[in-house]
Amino acid sequence: MLGTVEKGKVIDQNEHSYFVQIDGVTYELKKQEITQEEVPQIGAQVEGFIYEDQQHKRELTQFWPFAQQDQYGWGKVTDVKANLGVFVDIGLTNKDIVVSLDDLPFAMEKWPRKDDQLLVRIETDERDRIWAKLADENIFDQLASSFPDDMKNKDTFVTVYASRDIGAFVITKDYYLGFIHESQMARPLRLGEQLKARVVGISQYGRLNLSSLPRAFEEIDDDAQMILMSLRRKQNKTLPFYDKSDAQEIKNYFGVSKSAFKRALGHLLKDKYISEDKIAGTITLVKDPDENE
Repeated sequence: MLGTVEKGKVIDQNEHSYFVQIDGVTYELKKQEITQEEVPQIGAQVEGFIYEDQQHKRELTQFWPFAQQDQYGWGKVTDVKANLGVFVDIGLTNKDIVVSLDDLPFAMEKWPRKDDQLLVRIETDERDRIWAKLADENIFDQLASSFPDDMKNKDTFVTVYASRDIGAFVITKDYYLGFIHESQMARPLRLGEQLKARVVGISQYGRLNLSSLPRAFEEIDDDAQMILMSLRRKQNKTLPFYDKSDAQEIKNYFGVSKSAFKRALGHLLKDKYISEDKIAGTITLVKDPDENE
């Protein structure tokens, strides 16, 4: 059966390959894909993983794929076909394995894209076709590690292993399980997507609650950041500028135009990071986004 590790007899060879017979079927074993120490001889028994390559040629390799029938492995998505599913590289040199569209989210916007990562094993059907099967939540529960107590507000790299209407279930690079609620993402996250997320709490189910939204200070543009930095440097957190300040004085101090200054000022006032005293002609830092994150 294709997709399994089998032993067979070497019956022939040429400059590039050995030819191995298993149950009356001949498989090609390329010499560059031999890992055993002893060079095979005609009549010798060799072991390898058997499959059918892109050209439907029967192949045997001693480079075990990342994923097998009894072993899950991470595979990179190489292609997406709407009428078939997504192709995943599991370590075979000339064959990618398909995750059927039947096993993918109903909404195609949540399908994996090229270079996304999926945890899969392989399965061979009654027609001897090899398919990649996604790991379910029970598998991720078995793989999960316990996370430390000091994770709050830390950034971590995650991979989405299940995308639902309420949010995305993820696993971190350290194999901590997490969840990103739909309110904590700028757009729906797709299966297999890899991204940076921030820990915002711990769920009642023992998972990390995460957010993929940018921190407040990351949403502030460069001009607003410059105003904040200038305010931080003042002992009283106050500067003698406001929206009616002289354009040349603004230019001399901040190096930006008055219109850019007013636009940045408006954003900071709207987010309540600063206050403005129009009578005194000053602005004051009242809530530092860096300290509140």
